[in-house]
Amino acid sequence: MEKLSYPEMQRVLMDELRLMHYPVAVKYFFDQAELDALKAKGGYYLPAKALTFCQAELGARMEGIPVLMGKEQLGCGNAKCVFGWKDIDEAEIKGHLKYVRDMEQAERFVRTKPRLQKELLAVLVSPLADAPFAPDVVHFYCDNMQAYHLVVDWMAARDIHPLRPNMTMNSAACGGNVHAFNSGEANVFLACSGSYNAGKTERGEINVAIPGADMPLVLERLLARKQATGGASVTRLGHPFPGADICKNCPLIVFKKVEAPAAD
Repeated sequence: MEKLSYPEMQRVLMDELRLMHYPVAVKYFFDQAELDALKAKGGYYLPAKALTFCQAELGARMEGIPVLMGKEQLGCGNAKCVFGWKDIDEAEIKGHLKYVRDMEQAERFVRTKPRLQKELLAVLVSPLADAPFAPDVVHFYCDNMQAYHLVVDWMAARDIHPLRPNMTMNSAACGGNVHAFNSGEANVFLACSGSYNAGKTERGEINVAIPGADMPLVLERLLARKQATGGASVTRLGHPFPGADICKNCPLIVFKKVEAPAAD
């Protein structure tokens, strides 16, 4: 398959999977020259006030704008720990007591969250179509069957089965994407309490994070299936809707095409 551009990838994903939100391209900046190049070009947005990481993603997935966050723009201790911008201190551990049995368990759980291993300078989130750099991770906010199609295609493309998700008690959006980056594998995870309310996650949405380098493979699988069967659906081959809610082999929900009557 001819390599698709990022705008073409976004168009295919939005059209074929019926996504409600733009796929979010996540770029971690560890190189000062890369970050300086972005700043020299301009065109990005900065939060007017310090936000959580999942709130910054609202700009990308809903408003369609690229948002740059440095340490000073990030107002979330959980995300700062995940990004390596804050040590895991007693206050951070105590902040997790509401989830766990005791202080010992809180510390153990916090210390097992994904963390970036290199020194992060900034993170950029943008709609995939507008990604100015190759994304490290592409983050999807989607429903059950959209998530299913994405991860099935990823597993087939990478020849990895089963998928082994990583979900923590907190730090869903920030930690979920960092795990995909650290592991080089896709991740599926639920909203945490913070990303549900602060990040405005709907009750039924599921998070999928796919390494940016794997996106061409995922698109190739999706488009090859469409070409072979006539539609992107895995659940009903040949159908255009991903996950049509029709019982398999149901004799009632069947549609037959009516051709034009033959001319006399």
